[in-house]
Amino acid sequence: MTTTISGFDYQRVPVADGVSLNVAVGGSGSPIVLLHGFPQTHLMWRHVAADLAADHTVIVPDLRGYGASDKPAEDGPDTYSKRTMAADIVALARALGHERFALAGHDRGALVAFRAGLDHPDTITHLASLDVLPTLEMWDAMHGVSAAVGFHLFLMAQPPGLPEQMIAATADAFFGHFLDVWGADPEAIPADVRAAYLDACRAAVPSIVADYRASAGIDIEHDQADRDAGNQLRMPVTVLQQDWGAALGFDARALWSAWAPDLVHGTVDYGHFMAEQAPAEIAKTLRELMDR
Repeated sequence: MTTTISGFDYQRVPVADGVSLNVAVGGSGSPIVLLHGFPQTHLMWRHVAADLAADHTVIVPDLRGYGASDKPAEDGPDTYSKRTMAADIVALARALGHERFALAGHDRGALVAFRAGLDHPDTITHLASLDVLPTLEMWDAMHGVSAAVGFHLFLMAQPPGLPEQMIAATADAFFGHFLDVWGADPEAIPADVRAAYLDACRAAVPSIVADYRASAGIDIEHDQADRDAGNQLRMPVTVLQQDWGAALGFDARALWSAWAPDLVHGTVDYGHFMAEQAPAEIAKTLRELMDR
């Protein structure tokens, strides 16, 4: 089973009290950290990471609560807040010898990257977000019957207990649903990688739900505080996303511009799992970002 990125070294790195992250590291040069989305692990970056390793140090962790990283029990709203998860990534890079680094995230990882950019502006040199809106804008966009596409957001926003029980009872069907309906090219996620994703998610239901629950609570509070204070992402930012705005009725570029004055925004047709469906294009985009 393909559970590692070929040519990368693996280690476990302590990043917080009782929490270590599984991380793959390869290449040499200026550092970039790649953060995965849902329902995936660091493996989603396997093609892009191998490409970027030709001229960059590439750091590819499993997020707290996902993959082979530690999954602390949710003992309050901070455990899986994006602020906490972003601090993990800064601590990880520092432990590997990098005080400043570029950061790219997909889906859930993009929300962690967004928070890292706001909380650690002197650490994050460049920021890329793939196929997500910031948390405040995401919830604002989810209204009417069109919000049915995001049913999982509402399910996992519920108090602890029922969501975990429901998802655990049908884990492969639940997580497999998103791998099926969000992908534009079924061959982009081969059977062994799909099996690795499902295995990882099946073993992480409580922490995955806790991650999503935080985005319906404490993450909103943190983002609203930054909006009220007029805080923005100071570094060059690149955003790629599908044309969700056409379906849900929002202007994605305008929403992102309010957060990121130095913005390059693109609408693509690669499908949600774009790092696996169009890895050469994503690697090119990240190199262009780091050249800004």
